[in-house]
Amino acid sequence: MLNPNLDEVQLSKDDYERYSRHLILPEVGVDGQKRLKAASVLCIGTGGLGSPLLLYLAAAGIGRIGIVDFDVVDTSNLQRQVIHGTSWVGKPKIQSAKDRILEINPYCQIDLYETRLSSENALSIVEPYDIVVDGTDNFPTRYLVNDACVLLNKPNVYGSIFRFEGQATVFNYEGGPNYRDLYPEPPPPGLVPSCAEGGVLGILPGIIGVIQATETVKIILGTGQTLSGRLLLYNALNMSFRELKLRPNPERPVIDKLIDYEEFCGIPQAKAAEAQQQFNMEEITVQQLKQILDNGADDYVLLDVRNPNEYEIAKIPGSVLVPLPDIENGDGVAKVQELLNGHKLIVHCKMGGRSAKAIGILKEKAGIDGINVKGGINAWSQEVDPSVPQY
Repeated sequence: MLNPNLDEVQLSKDDYERYSRHLILPEVGVDGQKRLKAASVLCIGTGGLGSPLLLYLAAAGIGRIGIVDFDVVDTSNLQRQVIHGTSWVGKPKIQSAKDRILEINPYCQIDLYETRLSSENALSIVEPYDIVVDGTDNFPTRYLVNDACVLLNKPNVYGSIFRFEGQATVFNYEGGPNYRDLYPEPPPPGLVPSCAEGGVLGILPGIIGVIQATETVKIILGTGQTLSGRLLLYNALNMSFRELKLRPNPERPVIDKLIDYEEFCGIPQAKAAEAQQQFNMEEITVQQLKQILDNGADDYVLLDVRNPNEYEIAKIPGSVLVPLPDIENGDGVAKVQELLNGHKLIVHCKMGGRSAKAIGILKEKAGIDGINVKGGINAWSQEVDPSVPQY
């Protein structure tokens, strides 16, 4: 519970009108609204989770909101990142978010940090705020946010989403657990697909983001029972909620400094291994692939290793679908061998990563050499055939 000096906080006539539905709640009242006005919240990210939570924090009357983001708005964001609009495509997300927030609440102070959060700047950015809300989508930044909050003793309101499932909790609050109690070690790089690869129901981050906003407001008000010590799991397909208990691990390592979180999550090693694999792998451009296809491609099989639903969205003419998961579990290897029948193999995916992985597996399991298409079907759409949809 935060303890501002409420005698120094004044509500204006507009505040009384704007927040009237809060003021008549016994759990909020005038003192509670003053707490909200005196509070400062830092939101890391203005994506799927950051969008709804920023909208509702501003509407609730949070006096000061900091936003950390270095990305620009992309058309593919608009399916779920509801704080942004079509007119902002190609422009900075934090500027888009600020513009929308001030439409909702012109009295909110907005601090912008158009930068990537790093071990060098995290402590100085986090330190001025009462609460941090983690709206990020990658493991290095989640560990960084957690450790910075532990070092500065800040509550960390956490959420994550994937496909139809989400989770939320409150870390580092009143002696409760932190992120490292849930995930002591990061998963191997590439094991957990990103939303760009696996997809996400556009409504899902709205639900989880609003839960994060709710927890933030409850911490400020000092009312209700927070999710500290409880991991809330939500399944949109089943419309079900369930909880897991979280407890601090007495044997967890002491956090006494910020580290290299990319290194901690194994990303440099994974990138080096991937680079070495691609160094030893033959690659062609989409223009070269077009020449091969235009010439009849009699000596080649063009393999698409994306998921079936992606194949329905867009495909390169003449390609054959064998999804990467089938190749990984071995079922697809025999199918590829049958398809080849003495032909050379060309493999593509969305952007070139999964196809490179498929070629490595086929080489290891069956001695099959393959040629990777740089940039995948995205490059094909951009450079060869604009009629092919990008997604």
